[in-house]
Amino acid sequence: MVGLGNPGPEYADTRHNAGFRLADRLVDRWKLPQFTRGDRARETRGNWLEFPVRILKPQTYMNRSGAAVAPLRTLPGFDPSQHLLILVDDVALPAGRFRLRGAGSAGGHNGLKSIEGVLQRQDYARLRIGVGPPPPGPDELSDFVLGSFTAAERELIEALLDPMSEAVESWIENGIEQAMNRFNKGAS
Repeated sequence: MVGLGNPGPEYADTRHNAGFRLADRLVDRWKLPQFTRGDRARETRGNWLEFPVRILKPQTYMNRSGAAVAPLRTLPGFDPSQHLLILVDDVALPAGRFRLRGAGSAGGHNGLKSIEGVLQRQDYARLRIGVGPPPPGPDELSDFVLGSFTAAERELIEALLDPMSEAVESWIENGIEQAMNRFNKGAS
């Protein structure tokens, strides 16, 4: 799985780094080794229950996230539709909500656009983490996603980390369809 975000301490508390936050929670929850330097990403590997897991945090900035995913294509038997889950912020979902999807367009998200460009397909799972909506007005969307969480938003995201972790575990154990059926009930 790949948690999307931007590297560097100046981005640590930004909305765009919600995927990194969930990746960090999974590492703690599953007691995996700390992230180490990988190919254009920080990565860790281990097991959750009997399932081998690998978590990446691209170090390429959001709009180049595909570069960190590219090496996965060379793994024997790698099928993005079965073996890839992207943890990603989504301004179309309100803060405090999340939604699983088995496929779909990038929806204007530059990290997903980059991944789709590398994979040349859209049929990979994603867990969309609500960070929206952006305030009305002429401000750039990039200013919003690169802005820090408000205290209220931070609290909502923290409260979601365990339920989102359970959704990831369901995806690993049962696949995207069952995970969506279980966790998308009543979701926006």
